[in-house]
Amino acid sequence: MLKELLLKNRSYRRFYQEVWISREELLDLVELTRYCASGRNAQALKYKPVFDAAMCDKVFHTLAWAGYLKDWDGPEEGERPSAYLVQLLDTFIVENCLCDDGIQAQTILLGAVEEGYGGCIIKAFKNDALRQILQLPEHLKIMYVIALGKPKETVVLESMKDGDFKYWRDTNGTHHVPKRGIEDIVI
Repeated sequence: MLKELLLKNRSYRRFYQEVWISREELLDLVELTRYCASGRNAQALKYKPVFDAAMCDKVFHTLAWAGYLKDWDGPEEGERPSAYLVQLLDTFIVENCLCDDGIQAQTILLGAVEEGYGGCIIKAFKNDALRQILQLPEHLKIMYVIALGKPKETVVLESMKDGDFKYWRDTNGTHHVPKRGIEDIVI
């Protein structure tokens, strides 16, 4: 069951924008993070749900998409995420969340896949602009933006060849993601 979810959980970058994710569904995904392991049990990560169309548009324009796809500026109107969860570190609690950010982001995406959605964890964003749009106090540090929606693209996993790990799209728009073999990751 976990392997099936992991195989479905790809970095989706094109969505059926008209399929909205409600605030309640976003809160259900955030609820999953409450059960995650947390370094020192600090539980210092918080989330800003974004689900309103106008706010989603503002957030979208602060993001950079798919660095390896040099001829693509990101999803077009109609293929953009319909919601975001902005992951925030409360620096009043700790200055370093250790690995909690990745654990929780993955948990959110696995939960999204289980509900028929998909997403992409984004670290490339215009920090100051996003902070201003979300009206965040200084003690909340933006860690990641998790874009969410109903996936509109096919993502295929394939064996890595010659150490080339860069993802790519074919002429049909299928997104290919090379993965190392088990023999390459076990020492």
